[in-house]
Amino acid sequence: MPGIQASVRTMQLSHHALWGINVLFASALVYLTAVYATDPPRKSNGLTDVVQWDNYTLFLHDQRMFLYSGEFHTFRLPVPELWLDIFQKMVAAGLNALENVGGLTNPAPGVFDFNDWRALQPLFDAAKLAGIFVVLRPGPYINAETTAGGLALWSTSLVEGAVRTNTTSWNTAYQPYVSHIIDATKPNQVTQGGPVLLLQIDNEYSQTPAPNAEYFADLEEQYRTNGIVVPLTYNDPGERMQFINGTGAPDLYGLDFYPNNFNCTPGALWNPVPTNFHQYHLSAGPDRPFYLPEFQGGSDDYWGGPGYERCRERVGPDFEDVFYKNNWAGNAKMQSVYMFYGGTSWGGITYPGAYTSYDYAGAIKETRLLWEKHDEMKRQALFLRSSPSFRKTDWIGDTNKTDASTRISSVSITGEDGDKAFGTYLRNPDDGSGFVVVRQLDGTSTDRISFKLTIPSSRGSLDIPQHAPSIELNGRQSRVIVADYTFGSSGTVLYSTASIFFAGTIGKRDVLFVFGDVDQSHEVSLRLSGYGTVAKSARVHYTSSHGGFTTVSVLPGFGSKGLLTLWSSPTQLVLFANTVTTAAFWAPAVRAPTANTVPGLETFWQFGTNSTVLVGGPYLVRNATLEDGGHTLALRGDLNVSIPLTVVAPESVRAVTWNGRHIAVRDGGGGLLQGRLDVSPNIKRVKVPKLIGWKFADSLPEVKDGYDDSKWIVADHTSTNITIGPAFGDGRVLYGCDYGFCENNIIWRGHFNATGSETGANLTINGGTAHAASVWLNDVFLDTISDFSAAGDANALFPFPPAALRPGQDNVLTVLQDHMGNDEGQNQKSDRGIRGFALVGHGAANFSTWRVQGKLGGYTSFPDRVRGVLNEGGLFAERAGWHLPGFPTDSSLANFTKRDLSSGLPGGHAGVGFFVTTLDLDVPEGFDAMFSFEFDGGTPKPGAPYRALLFVNGWKFGKRVGNVGPQARFPVPSGILNHRGANTIGVALWALEETAVHPTLELVLDGILEGGVGPITANNPGWTARSGV
Repeated sequence: MPGIQASVRTMQLSHHALWGINVLFASALVYLTAVYATDPPRKSNGLTDVVQWDNYTLFLHDQRMFLYSGEFHTFRLPVPELWLDIFQKMVAAGLNALENVGGLTNPAPGVFDFNDWRALQPLFDAAKLAGIFVVLRPGPYINAETTAGGLALWSTSLVEGAVRTNTTSWNTAYQPYVSHIIDATKPNQVTQGGPVLLLQIDNEYSQTPAPNAEYFADLEEQYRTNGIVVPLTYNDPGERMQFINGTGAPDLYGLDFYPNNFNCTPGALWNPVPTNFHQYHLSAGPDRPFYLPEFQGGSDDYWGGPGYERCRERVGPDFEDVFYKNNWAGNAKMQSVYMFYGGTSWGGITYPGAYTSYDYAGAIKETRLLWEKHDEMKRQALFLRSSPSFRKTDWIGDTNKTDASTRISSVSITGEDGDKAFGTYLRNPDDGSGFVVVRQLDGTSTDRISFKLTIPSSRGSLDIPQHAPSIELNGRQSRVIVADYTFGSSGTVLYSTASIFFAGTIGKRDVLFVFGDVDQSHEVSLRLSGYGTVAKSARVHYTSSHGGFTTVSVLPGFGSKGLLTLWSSPTQLVLFANTVTTAAFWAPAVRAPTANTVPGLETFWQFGTNSTVLVGGPYLVRNATLEDGGHTLALRGDLNVSIPLTVVAPESVRAVTWNGRHIAVRDGGGGLLQGRLDVSPNIKRVKVPKLIGWKFADSLPEVKDGYDDSKWIVADHTSTNITIGPAFGDGRVLYGCDYGFCENNIIWRGHFNATGSETGANLTINGGTAHAASVWLNDVFLDTISDFSAAGDANALFPFPPAALRPGQDNVLTVLQDHMGNDEGQNQKSDRGIRGFALVGHGAANFSTWRVQGKLGGYTSFPDRVRGVLNEGGLFAERAGWHLPGFPTDSSLANFTKRDLSSGLPGGHAGVGFFVTTLDLDVPEGFDAMFSFEFDGGTPKPGAPYRALLFVNGWKFGKRVGNVGPQARFPVPSGILNHRGANTIGVALWALEETAVHPTLELVLDGILEGGVGPITANNPGWTARSGV
């Protein structure tokens, strides 16, 4: 094929020449196969052979799989119908698994609630429908920035001694919960045609002292003897080599790693890229796959932090590009990113170190909108899905290493900036395909560098690129350069410096889709097949080389319009696009049974189908099916704007539908179908109403004269199982959870008969990091204290104004505290409450009685079983149900008056007031709208001394702290917010000082898409009369 020029429009390849080349190439591969074809012995847990493993990968039904997963917590999106939305977005990004942690299902001893959004079966069903496996991480301890790390809060008070250890008290507490997990999971394992692939044991722990390991062993035994047969896993928080073997060691060891830590304040500042992963794998279980069950997918933010936009800078798509491919370079074949979708820590879910939003700067925003991180995950994951040979690779070595034991000579980097580049060479021992993962030697560098690469191949050592000027990296970039790469039924790539997005067979054609930045040069050398056409562009050059291969060079400035057809014939299609255009393409699986289709897994790529199409243009493609005997491609997905449509489909496809609507398509040349997707004009019909018509009532009657607390619980315990005991007092323990109140606002009332000598009260109050507590003597406000330390302790002397004290009478010291959640780690049994109390003054009285009130009914008898144990707290408005839809604000049950939220509390006094209004929404059918409630115009920290709880149709979906920040905007999903009807919006406003505060609140539209997963049912139980408030 000598003398091919870019200006040539048609070419005929010599089948005789190609046959000869194929023979030579096959001979080279036969040699490699003969040497390396034997797989290492597979291992299993002895309970099933459906899931096995060797030192490379997992095997599922005898097929190797590269596990590429993302974390999602269903409880942070308490609308089960929206779980499918998240799963479809994960699958659209190319992921084949999700990790999910459990919790909030065991509100009281012996009480288990797996109903509504706590149910596991809807999770399994949605995953199966979407075609994504589940790695279940049910705890009992999950960490996850949750209160007490996800432990049932009652256990932090009732369990004697330490939790997560081999004691009778702890075993009695957790084992019934695990039994319910087993019952729900057992029929949903992959061995039964379900989606559950792996199950993790607890979370990030230490194998010492011995009772810790014994607890793990007991937990594993409970799973094993009761029907869980899929492999059990563990996640080590750093390279600590815990539970690799010995007592409590599960089947598969995993390493959690967060290289950029959790501080987003530095913005785009990076930590060094780790280079020892392969060596660590060799020391920590080389007979098992290298597994990263939690690799950094973002970062949580903290009270007073910089906000998630800064987190996006620090752990954005460039972070994924460099750090995730660096994991591949370490030969990791099992990776899950934490988080892929973070969601919302509504109610009392969060631990003290984090606020309501759990956006985490994940690939899917808290609003469920996509951003550039989703694009990068898709570019990576579709390469992995397209590259079976990458599932089994040997780590050969690194370039530019001073350590001779890991440096290789067969791969080298030269050229202008050769000393600034770094590469790791991986090779498949069966077919000889090679992969060099290149990045900057200083992985944090933002410099632009260019270099050339020497790489082994079936044609000998190659210096590449051979015609383009160089390989280039623009700052924080990484690239996988391939050699002897095969695709489709017979496609062969000798090498490519362009990144591979997709490789496979569509219809009768082998399809290769490569991409790269528009300001860089790229080169791919491959064997072209059939009679076809080439690109007509001055920036694309074709050169024959290496006996039957054609080298295609794409020079910088090839155009921003995007897609180039480098080669199109009846048997082969080769596409090139810039990086941004590539992100607009999707490769949905098309359900088509194969000889290897596993019953129950028909919707899963690789295990149910190997058929796909390429679709370019839409915001999201959720699924694709072939109808009318294969003549119609039916697509379903989302649009945000009208957009050109590009489709690569089997030759039989002549028509396309989009969400059931016929789309006119034409032959776009180069084997492409082209059309246009027009978004409905109804997308502009969505109106965002103003929040007006507010009503107000006082929500702190507990500080008024004559308030009767006789029905409250008397706080008279003199011992506690909570780890840290009282600091001082008279021996009584004032910890909320000891009296059934383990979360949210708690109110204490201390009674004493004043002698007249009392000058103040000395109090130590613990509510966790960033908590606050306000104190009144009788009806006189004294002060508010807060603390931002990890301990969450605040001590202060509260002087008594002489006029406030009532000598010879019953006086009441009222403390309203904000419980920010229990700690994770070693202090799950957190000391939330009044740790120390004493009246001050010579001859001062002692407290005669302490009484306490939290959420109505405590953890045993709380009335709202749908929203659950963590939704409500102890404010009077919550106990009375003012936040619930349908509460009669015009009745005698409460003294509501008209008052705007921005007016604050009457008289500018400290206290708590409840504001409520309603709003109607009318989002047209077929649209998915994303709304948020925004305080104070979005100002992160206005400085105003107030705290506000946001209630949407009874759900506590936001905690705003005006003098701390940073969160001012609170997304609320459909199903919580009724998109087609009435909504009740409530705000509990806590003014912390004798200073007027004037918060504002408005509803904002974050985005709207035509599409979605269909109608969402609102499950927002309304008000019914309550007693005992």
